[in-house]
Parts: sequence; structure tokens; C-alpha cells
Amino acid sequence: MMKNILAAAAVFLLLGVAVYASFFIAPTDVKQGLIYRILFLHVPSAWTGLTAFFISFLANLLYVWRRQPRWDWLGVSAAEVGLAFTTVVLVTGPIWAHPVWGIWWTWSPRLTSTFVLWLLYVAYVVLRTLIEEPDRRALLSALFGIFAFIDVPLVFGSIRWWRDQHPQPVVMGEPGAGLDPIMYKVLLFSWLAMLALMTLLIRQRYRLEAMRGDLETMQQELEVA
Repeated sequence: MMKNILAAAAVFLLLGVAVYASFFIAPTDVKQGLIYRILFLHVPSAWTGLTAFFISFLANLLYVWRRQPRWDWLGVSAAEVGLAFTTVVLVTGPIWAHPVWGIWWTWSPRLTSTFVLWLLYVAYVVLRTLIEEPDRRALLSALFGIFAFIDVPLVFGSIRWWRDQHPQPVVMGEPGAGLDPIMYKVLLFSWLAMLALMTLLIRQRYRLEAMRGDLETMQQELEVA
């Protein structure tokens, strides 16, 4: 219990420092003004969501290969956490877009592929609620999770492969597309804080799913008895 409390405290400390740095250390963008500071929430949330989906993808592959419940538990835990971060992205994106673009939403390749990704993982979570038999639920959701991950590379590469109203990448982008050095450091630190939060959430969600799995096993044994 104490370890969990200390881990949570460390994560919230990192988040607090990231918020402070986003508002008081990173300089104000000359063109966009204060609204650009949502970058330090929007972009790290997007990167963290994709990272969580990658973890879920690996767990799904391992479940299909080894059929061990722990990989199913990790797959759904990471998927749900990734879905939460992607929801933050879809909420903060229009808030940032409206003052800058003059519109809340546009069906550009990046935005559309991200919305489709969100829908796919919502379907993944819903699918698990429709199947009662644990092994069948785990296998079918793992296969669907592998399929859903196909959209992750599309989201990542959309603004590199197609013309898009969405800003070009500031990391690994074209020459001159990068951020001010201080902005860049604050952005990476914000991502570190988000990754720490992701790890904490996946760990807690995994423990909950493991408890659920143990309960289902006990129920099956009682039914057999």
C-alpha cells in the first residue's frame, strides 16, 4: 500500500512540475499566444495514448501466441488507458483549433484517423462486455486489438504522408519545423510525466483485471464442483 501511495505521489509531483513548466517556464508563442500552451497537454497525451496502444498490441500478440491470462489482462488495461488519453486528445484538439483555425473540427487525415482509432478501441472495450466466456472473450478481443492497432501507424504518419491542415510534426519533422529549445524540453518533460501517469494507471487497472480473472476462475470451479 505504501509503495502505491509513494508511486502516486511521485507521478502527481511530475505532473505538477510539468504544469508549472508549461505555464511559467516555456515562452509564449509569438503567433498563437497563450492558447498554444495546450500543446503541452495535447501532444504528450497523443504520444502517450499511442504508446499505451502499442503495449496493448504486444500483449494481444503474446496472448494469441501463449494463451496466458496475464497478457489478456495487460492488453485490456493498456487499451483502456490509451483510450482515456486519446479522449483527452480529441477534446483538447478542437479547443486549440478553434482560436487558431477558426473552426472546431475538420476531417483532415490526422483528425479523421485519430477519431477512427478512438472508435476502434471503444469497440474493443464494448466487445469484451458482450462475451461472458473468459477464454473466448480474451481470444476474440486480442484478435480485434491486433486489427485495431493497424490504425496507429496511420495516425502517426498521416501528417507526413498526406497534405493536412494539422500542423507538421515538431519532432522528427521537416527542417525548421521544430520548437524553441525551451519549449522542446518542456514538451519532453510533459511527455515523461504523462508516461509516468500511464504506467501508474495501467498497473492499477491490471491489478483490477487480475482480481476479476481470479474471481471468474473461482466461479467456474464452483460451477464444476
